[in-house]
Order: sequence, then structure tokens, then C-alpha cells
Amino acid sequence: MSQYHVFSLPKELLNTLVPRNILGQVAASDPASTSRPESPPLPPQPIAGSRACNICLGAIFVDVEDQRTHFRSDWHRYNVKVRLNGGEPVSEPQFGQLVDDLEDSISGSASSSEGESDDSDAVAALVQKTRKLGRPSDDEGSRTPSIPQTPLAWFHSPPATQIGVYKAIFPSSTQTSDFLSELKELQSGGENGRTWAMFMTAGGHFAGAIVRVKRPDGDDDDGGLTKKGKPRKPKPEIEVLKHKTFHRYTTRRKQGGSQSLNDNAKSKAVSAGAMLRRYGEQALRDDIRTLLQDWAEDIHECERIWIRANVSNRRIFLDYEGAVIEKGDERLRTFPFPTRRPTLAELSRCLQELIRVKVSHLTEDALRAQDEALLASLPKSKPQSTPALEPAEKIKEKPTQPQLSPEELRFRNKWIRLLDMLKRGRLDTFKGFWEREGASLGGIDTAVPEWADERGGTLLQVAAHANQEETVRYLLEDLRADPTVNVPIQRAGVPAEPEDSGAESDTDAPRLPRTRGGRRTAYDLARTKEVRNVFRRCAAVHPDWWDWLGTEHGGARVPSVLSADMEEGRDEKKKARRKGLKDKVREREARGREREGSTTPPPATEPPKTTRLLKQEPTSGPRKLGGSTAAAESIAGLTPEMRAKIERERRARAAEARLKALQGGGRS
Repeated sequence: MSQYHVFSLPKELLNTLVPRNILGQVAASDPASTSRPESPPLPPQPIAGSRACNICLGAIFVDVEDQRTHFRSDWHRYNVKVRLNGGEPVSEPQFGQLVDDLEDSISGSASSSEGESDDSDAVAALVQKTRKLGRPSDDEGSRTPSIPQTPLAWFHSPPATQIGVYKAIFPSSTQTSDFLSELKELQSGGENGRTWAMFMTAGGHFAGAIVRVKRPDGDDDDGGLTKKGKPRKPKPEIEVLKHKTFHRYTTRRKQGGSQSLNDNAKSKAVSAGAMLRRYGEQALRDDIRTLLQDWAEDIHECERIWIRANVSNRRIFLDYEGAVIEKGDERLRTFPFPTRRPTLAELSRCLQELIRVKVSHLTEDALRAQDEALLASLPKSKPQSTPALEPAEKIKEKPTQPQLSPEELRFRNKWIRLLDMLKRGRLDTFKGFWEREGASLGGIDTAVPEWADERGGTLLQVAAHANQEETVRYLLEDLRADPTVNVPIQRAGVPAEPEDSGAESDTDAPRLPRTRGGRRTAYDLARTKEVRNVFRRCAAVHPDWWDWLGTEHGGARVPSVLSADMEEGRDEKKKARRKGLKDKVREREARGREREGSTTPPPATEPPKTTRLLKQEPTSGPRKLGGSTAAAESIAGLTPEMRAKIERERRARAAEARLKALQGGGRS
């Protein structure tokens, strides 16, 4: 199979190419489509030199005034809108049939400019209805399924050659019908040739190159001979002018994801590896932008700029002050196929994939059969039935979202940010934000808006329910938030909290009993001992600020205060309790050692040889495993660890006795 270069196609092939249209080919080959009585015959084609409309079918004009009147008509504007949406234009009889069937009068299409906006609205409504209901001339049972979009534009050269080119190579504003003319223009290199810029970055790897994909027109390779009489090597059509690759440590091994994304999703890690990865991301960003600045002149001359990067890494190239590549640059492209790790070899592979023309050799019958099989495999679009009218009662029940003004949106965003800081415990950020926006939000004791669906009604209650100890201390002592404010009654949409939620983890921070339906304060929303102790300490240090111990209206419902002396006494009790427990453990271990010493038999003295011979057990007959009966009874009732310890000591003493016996025999 031959391989063609998209910028160097043979002229004999280029002159015979026609665009491929699957729907058009299949429709033209369908005999049933030619026998429909409902479809009007196609109007005659305009003769050469006459004025005609390139969009509307069969529109021929006598003079300029007639042409201008046509351009202001509803028929022409309807065809323009349908063409922009990817549809096919209709003839004037078909347009009239559309208007009659839809019972939609589109009047005022004369030359007056006052009704131009109303006509545009009417044409837009007709386009919308036509898109939903379909054309009346089409058969209800033979609806054409939608063809999935592909990144390739295919062309056919009779009798049996097809080539495919990536659509991303053409300008972004090119229509499908203009692909062939653009392909022919690509064969010209111009005065300076055609160059591309290609960049890839992922996982800390970067690869970039400036590539010439087409030589200038005057730089053709004419061959010739060298001084030694050998034929000259042909100049390469593709040449890498500049390239650069580098790598930085930005991603944890076998984990995936950059460190910055992990910091945004979770709390900021403080490990050495995290710091190295943050430094690597900053260094990678600086290296890429420095390289872009060095290649700025070459990038400005490039015809296409190909970038492979995710959303966060794409900001390295575009979203910064003084960027070489503008964010809305028409030359920007993404690779229309999967890519691998950014390397110079991968850039070369992607370049070859982009410029190499895809070639197939199928006859027209094979193409027709292939297209019909493709259309048959696609799911047919179901006719959209008119939805049944809902009762008026159900329509009234639907809640309507109120439209917020820009001031209300800014106010809501401030509350969202403030509540997020409280629940996440970002105290330093909260301090700076409150200094700027505290007065505009209504003060420290202002009520939380109902749309926030928070369990607490004030900032102190929200922080206490979120178990943020430092934030609660700052609100109570520095901002003097009111702890006596009642918790609002349960709002709709907020899940109810069980009665025993936040059970006490220690008797040092008690909670007052609450009857069903009784009042609660910020102290009752605290779910941990540490947060409740913050209220008790503040009550001990500043008893005259609020009615801390009160349970009725105006009281903070704090059961008791917690002073520094009480905490010291509590710590002393804990130390004494721990010391007593340690002493008990030591006594238990000492008794265990004494018990082991009493059960251990004294070291055996070497008896006379005659006595030893009498006490020896018989070598024949049954023998008990594990020693004598007395030894088994001495370790009865002990734990397995103690038994193993005694057995080791017994074996050690037996080994010592054997050594002494051997030494005594040697002396004799």
C-alpha cells in the first residue's frame, strides 16, 4: 500500500479527488428515493455567468435588486441557519410546505428594516421546530441515523482509491465542503515553507520541537551529482529545526496526579517528598516558559501549534502574563489520537501520524456496501412524541429558582467561602477574610442564611459542630461571639441529628441533659471533649462576659467551668493513677518471679556412680514423653509462656550438669 505525504500528494491523484459523503452516496444509490412522489423535482442548475445563490436550490436572479430581495427573504435566512447547523438547504416549495404544515406565519419578509428582528425570531423558531419534528417530505419510517463524527476527512479517487486526512490540519473555520480546496492549497509551501510547533507535557516529562513540514516552493530538490560523481541525497521534506526534552520530579511513583492537585483536594502535605514535588512543578513551569520565550520568533511563524497537556498543565503555555501563545490563538490544536509519554521519539511518531495520508483501495460497490452496513449498525433516531400536557396543579408545584442580582451573587459567594473556612479549620485565612468582609456580612453574631442548610445558626455554632477547636477559641475569646444564642429549629433539607450524637468521650467535659424539643446552644453542638473544654475554660477566665452556667433563656448551658487549677489537679490525679497502675504491674511481676524461683528445683549435686546407675531409667520398655510425673506436676496450671521459660531453664541446668560431669571424669 502506497504512503503519501499530506503536503506532497501527486498531481494526478489530487486532480481526481472528490469528497466522500456517506449519506449522499447511499441516498443516491437507493432506488426507492427516486420514486417518491412527495419530493419535488430538483430545479435546474444556474447557467454560467448568471446571478445565483450558492445556498438556496435553484435561486436565479435577473438583476441586483432581485438578488438583494432574495437575501432578505425568510427562505434564504432559513437555509443559512440550517446550513450552519450542519443540515441541508431546502427548495422554495419545500420551504412553503414547512410553513404550511407547522401553521407558523412568518410575515414581514419584505425589504423594510423595522421587522428584521421579528423575522429573525420567527425563522429561529421555525428552525427549532423543524429540528424537533423533522422535514415533512421525509418518510417517518426511514429516518436517517446520525453518523458519528471522526477525526479524518475522506476523499475518493475513482476507480478504487480513498485517502484520509486529519481535519485538525485544516483551518478551524473550514467547512466540510471546502476540505478539498484546502487540501490543494496545502501542496504549496509559500516563500518560507510551512512549520509546526509541537509540545507535550505529562507526569513531569516535557518534549517540544519546531518542525518544518513543507519546504518553500523555490527550494525543490533537483538532484544532481556531487564532486565525486555520486548522486546527491534528496533533501528531507520533514526536518526538525529545534527540539528540547527535560524531566522534573512532580508525581509520586505509582500514585499518579500532580502534587498541586493533591494539595487542592486534601490538606497540604509537609513531607520532604511533597516539598520536592512542589519545587519540581515550579521548576518545570519556569523551564517551559523560558523555552517558549527563547523560541518565540519561530513559534510566531508556525502554521499550527500542537499541545498535549491536561487542564492544569495547559496553563503553563497559555494562562500567564506575557505569554508567547495567546489563549484564543486560531493555530492551537490538540492531537486527535492517543499519545504516550512525552519524548522526542513520541513527537516524531505523532508527526508521522499527522502528515501521513491514510490510504485504502475499495471499489465503489465495496464502499456502498460498507456505508450501508455502517448505517444499518447505527441506532435509528426515534420520533419525538409531543409530551403530554401536565395538569396545572403539578406545574404550580414546581419550585422556581429566583434570579439573583450580581450583588446578591457576590454576597452569597462570600458566605460560601466563609462557611468553608470555618468547617475546614483554616483559621489564618478566616482572620484575614473577616477583617475585610466582617462588617459587610453583619457582625460576628449574624444569622447564617437559610439557603446554606447548616446545622448551626451562627458562626460559633457552625465551628462548634465542625469540631474546630482553635476556631472556636478565636471566636469566643478574640471576637467575643455570643454562646447563648439558641440553635434554630431544624430546617427542612437538613438531616436530623440523633439525641445521643456527640457522646462524651470523657467525664471531664459533661453535657447537660436535654429534653425533646428543648433549647440548645453552641456548647450542645460540640461533639468532642476538646471543643467543650474550650467553652469551660473561657467561662472560667471570663465569667462576667455571659451567663455561662444558665440553662434558661439567655444562658450558655455550660455545665461547669474548667480553671487552670482544676486542670492541674486533674493532671496530678491522672499521674497518680498511672503510677499506681505501674506499681501494681511491678508487684505482679515480682510475685511471678518469686513463684518461678520456688518451683525451680535446686541444682543437683553429682551422686556416686552406684546411685546414678540405680536411678537410671530402663532403656527398654515404655517411656513417658516430657520427663517424670513430678516435673509435669510442677508446671501444671502455668501459662504456655511460663512453661516454655521453665523448660529452657531446665535444659540449661541439665547441660551444665553434663559439662561438670565430663570435667570431673577427665580429672580422674
